[in-house]
Formats: sequence, C-alpha cells, structure tokens
Amino acid sequence: MNRRFHSAVSINVAALLLCGLYLTACSGKVEGATYGGNGGVVRVEFKSGGKAYVSTGPVSTPCTYTESGQTVTLVCEGDKTLFTLDSDGALNGPQGGFLGRLTKQK
Repeated sequence: MNRRFHSAVSINVAALLLCGLYLTACSGKVEGATYGGNGGVVRVEFKSGGKAYVSTGPVSTPCTYTESGQTVTLVCEGDKTLFTLDSDGALNGPQGGFLGRLTKQK
C-alpha cells in the first residue's frame, strides 16, 4: 500500500511540474498583448500570425514580428527592432530609442 501511495504522489508531482512548465513557457509570449511606452505615445499591438501594429499618436503602421526564446524581432517598413522580454513581462528595446522600454498594458 505504501508503495502505491508514493507512486501516485510521484505522478501527481510530475503532472504539476509539467503544468507549471507549460504555463511558464506560454506566459512569455507577446501574441495577443498590447505594450505601451515613451510616456504613452507609443503602442504596439501583437496579433496572431506574426502581425503587429505600431501606433504613434494617430498614425498606425502594420508590422510583422517573430519570437525566439526571450527575443522578439519587430519589423516595420523594413526596419528591424530587437526586444528582450524581461522577467516582469516588459519588452526592452534599443536604449535611448523611441521603443526603449515597453510595458504590457492591461
């Protein structure tokens, strides 16, 4: 009986760990999220299928993006911008640039 109990506990622990890994991996995705920065002037909407829209005031530009690990590459009108996904969910772009640090909007 003791052996069955330990086996059941081991299976439950393994299942919980797998669920945790799955949720952690999914939480790093930008798809479906909107980020803002630069005092509210810049907004980036990441849509499904690798499509994104960058808005600066009333002007919105269609873009594309790819994700690889903690790196997001945004391409707008041929210009590439590399972001690093921070542990707090923010995107860090080029320092001192217009897209320097973008925080996830609720």
